[in-house]
Amino acid sequence: MDASDVALLDVVRSLAFVGDLAMGQPTDHSPRAAWMAGQLAAAVGADDALCTEATTVALLRWSGCTANAPEFAHLFGDDVSGRKALLAIQSSSSGFRSGTRRAGSAFLSLSRIHCEVSGDIAVQLGLDAATQFALRHLFESHDGSGAPDGLREEQIPASVYMASLAGDLDIFHRLYGLEQACKLIGQRADVLYPMSLATSVIANASRWLAALEGDPTLSGPCSLDAAFTGRTTSLEILAHVIDLKLPWMTGYSRQVAQLARNAALELGLDVACQQKVYRAALIHGMGRAAVPNMIWDTPGKLAESAWERVRLVPYWTGRAARQIGSLAGAAEVASYAYERPDGSGYYREAKAGGIPVEGRILAAAGALAALRLARPWRDAFPEDAAGSLLMAEATAGRYDVDVVRALLNKPRPIKTRAPVAPLTSLLTERERDVLHWISLGASNKAVAQKLSISPSTVRTHVESVFRKLECSTRAAATLKATQLGLL
Repeated sequence: MDASDVALLDVVRSLAFVGDLAMGQPTDHSPRAAWMAGQLAAAVGADDALCTEATTVALLRWSGCTANAPEFAHLFGDDVSGRKALLAIQSSSSGFRSGTRRAGSAFLSLSRIHCEVSGDIAVQLGLDAATQFALRHLFESHDGSGAPDGLREEQIPASVYMASLAGDLDIFHRLYGLEQACKLIGQRADVLYPMSLATSVIANASRWLAALEGDPTLSGPCSLDAAFTGRTTSLEILAHVIDLKLPWMTGYSRQVAQLARNAALELGLDVACQQKVYRAALIHGMGRAAVPNMIWDTPGKLAESAWERVRLVPYWTGRAARQIGSLAGAAEVASYAYERPDGSGYYREAKAGGIPVEGRILAAAGALAALRLARPWRDAFPEDAAGSLLMAEATAGRYDVDVVRALLNKPRPIKTRAPVAPLTSLLTERERDVLHWISLGASNKAVAQKLSISPSTVRTHVESVFRKLECSTRAAATLKATQLGLL
């Protein structure tokens, strides 16, 4: 098995964890909602296939959150708190949705990005067509006022209704108590979801919530263990979804993973250690979803309150180890990504002796990759300059000197499964240039300036890229292109 091949269910759970962080929810929200969605499906007599679909859709409901984080940040400032506030709205129409199917509305635009990416994630995970369709229509409403396509009633998959109801029950119960939660669900019946399903939720809510309170582990397997047994997927999918949150980090996690694995090989670590550090690097950014984009995009020194949120990033990544089965060891290593041998790192402020070698490798690899990539406030450092800066930091005690030397040595070839050859013939050279810049968050005008062409020409190329990649949003194009090796 290749180092990036992991159990499908563990990647699905990881995506749910990232989604909950991005939505400002407790990290057990999606697992709880998934369990209740499955219970709802069983309560109304659904077959095993629909029970599995409803559970899966509820787990992956927020998988597209990182894709529209830049747009959310533009609208709300704090994209995480903005989403959290929207989910808490008690309006029968869910507030943000009301009257927003008009062209150009924020809800329609944000929903289109989220749903397209969620559906594409399902494709890459190898999920069935019904689940893919449901994830592409997460915000449709029973009365036809939803998005992205304004479907109504039976046109909307039952699994979408079930996931929505289960999510509402979990959030409203936590915020307002059982009685008010049932009242709010009743008010939304025949607006967001069918009365028949809402009635079943209200009738069973007390029993389901009590079961979860009595045995929180019920939300762990989510009844998907049997359906997903023996199925694997590529961990790079999770890395690409994590990086979507910040366009200027496109491809960052995979670059860190490649650097870290090369360093582990150079240091003579065994294959198991090489695999662990590679996986840890792919997922080390999971906790980043909990921090608003406005903080990540801030040039210069952060305010103390903002810095405290950043310090929790590796903590949240470590917390993920409790939910993601076979990735637990990698998540534990990933939580050392920002520790430093001199004790100046975070969140533990561990010193050299308390940091595993895999953690020291990951920390230095992440720093080197960051120096080599541009940020909104600075250009990328040339390779030699980046290496010199990192070695200077290591000499000062902030990174392991031996690890940094291994990173800067020319990597030896690693025997691994051959990657899928990039479909270079799919796009023209100019289209690939345009795609590169839009994947990093550049506007059409900015791309035109960088490539010395007109904005209208850029727009034509963007439309051609979308057509060839079969997508309609920049986030979806970035995700597909990254997975295809075009970026």
